[in-house]
Amino acid sequence: MDHQTESEILAVRDAPLDLEPEEFRALGHQLVDRIAGYLAELKQRPVTPAGSPAQVREALHAGRPLPDSGSDAGLTLHETADLLFKHSLSNGHPRFFGYITSSAAPIGMLADLLASTVNPNCGAWKLAPMATEIEAQAVRWIAELIGYHSDSGGLMVSGGNMANFVGFLAARAAKIPWDVRKAGLGGARKKPRVYTSAETHTWIQKAADLFGLGTDAIRWIPVDKQQRIMIPELRRRIQTDEEQGEHPFLVVGTAGTVSTGAVDPLPEIAAICRERELWFHVDGAYGAVATAVPGAPADLAALREADSVAVDPHKWLYAPLEAGCALVRGNDDLLRAFSYHPTYYHFDEDALNYFDFGMQNSRGFRALKVWLALRQTGRQGYLRMIGDDIALAKQFHRLVTAHPELEALTQNLSITTFRYVPPDLAERTLEGDVQEYLDRLNQALLSRIEKSGEAFFSNAVVDGKFALRMCIVNFRTSLKDIEELPDLIARFGRAVAKELPPASL
Repeated sequence: MDHQTESEILAVRDAPLDLEPEEFRALGHQLVDRIAGYLAELKQRPVTPAGSPAQVREALHAGRPLPDSGSDAGLTLHETADLLFKHSLSNGHPRFFGYITSSAAPIGMLADLLASTVNPNCGAWKLAPMATEIEAQAVRWIAELIGYHSDSGGLMVSGGNMANFVGFLAARAAKIPWDVRKAGLGGARKKPRVYTSAETHTWIQKAADLFGLGTDAIRWIPVDKQQRIMIPELRRRIQTDEEQGEHPFLVVGTAGTVSTGAVDPLPEIAAICRERELWFHVDGAYGAVATAVPGAPADLAALREADSVAVDPHKWLYAPLEAGCALVRGNDDLLRAFSYHPTYYHFDEDALNYFDFGMQNSRGFRALKVWLALRQTGRQGYLRMIGDDIALAKQFHRLVTAHPELEALTQNLSITTFRYVPPDLAERTLEGDVQEYLDRLNQALLSRIEKSGEAFFSNAVVDGKFALRMCIVNFRTSLKDIEELPDLIARFGRAVAKELPPASL
């Protein structure tokens, strides 16, 4: 095309991605109406669809090529809502008890739309002035909620893994006695060592792998009958490593383990770290926000003594995914671990530039959904909702204990573990063949309940027993939901036992 034609075309540019304001308004109203309808009928829906991976791919027409021409935005939105509503696990369902994934707060859904509209890059203050200050306030409010230092440093990240990674790297920069960011770990004469319980989430293995230590650097400390790290063994292992010329530098305590919700003896860990001048990190992704809830484990109060804490707002603060938060005693701990200033950066160093405090440069506005929910709900509202979740889990534990076909195993925070035991085997559960059969029976039971769509549990292994695990981080769950569960589980348990008889027993 000649220059004149090109100029004419650019003067009346038609971008296929754009929407006129009235069309955007109409589509937005339609979509919000559909979402409101979905939320209204959530209780009547199955918790999860029974479709196979092949069926889901077929519904999507997964094999189709990239379209050459675009399609109508309204039709595309409508079809996509159908696909998601029909073929998704509904973790907002009142009977979703699997994993530690919460019901998403409605204000958080709207927050994500608002954040996408402004589309700030929260890596630098200049690119996101108000968003940066909102994030800083949200981080401070989270610290206040869990009883951490209100003048602490921190930032929002994608989730628990990343929040724990931030703490790990802050510890590495602070406690390795050479410039590890420049020289690395390859020439270390004293090998760095990390200490944590056998119940710690797999983020610790990823961190040791990704950040140069290798997984052999992890000292897995056994747990007691309550699934809590054994303090005498922790002390012994640190002492042994020091005597052998190793370099202990980090101890990780857990405030709410994934399997059972156990809280490590955090005050004792803090004392060891002070005595040995080690970095004390707490994985509080799940349980940290319960610190101020009446009746919560007293050990949670020692979060304040940690050098760093990981918190996951998309767990027990009910934020939509993704939303994690890393807290440290001061921003200097983060600057030491992450800050670089290449020549092409021309940002005000007196302002809060989050690219200095974490692994990302370009960063989305994750904080808005957390900040809005904290404003809408307030401290007392959150403590009440979290307390309700804990109370419901305890009530479920009592109901399971009283049921003749169920065996309660553990109860911590809002997690209860249990298993189905046929009445004729109730007095024989310690026998090896019976144990093996009960494991197979409960594995099959877990799948049966999931496929029914009536409830959704996950699993744990407790003292070598395969257990069903129910976790409540769900403001939609009611007492009625809990009271109906034991008979529902027993009904499916009896059906599975008939299909899987203990022939050799």
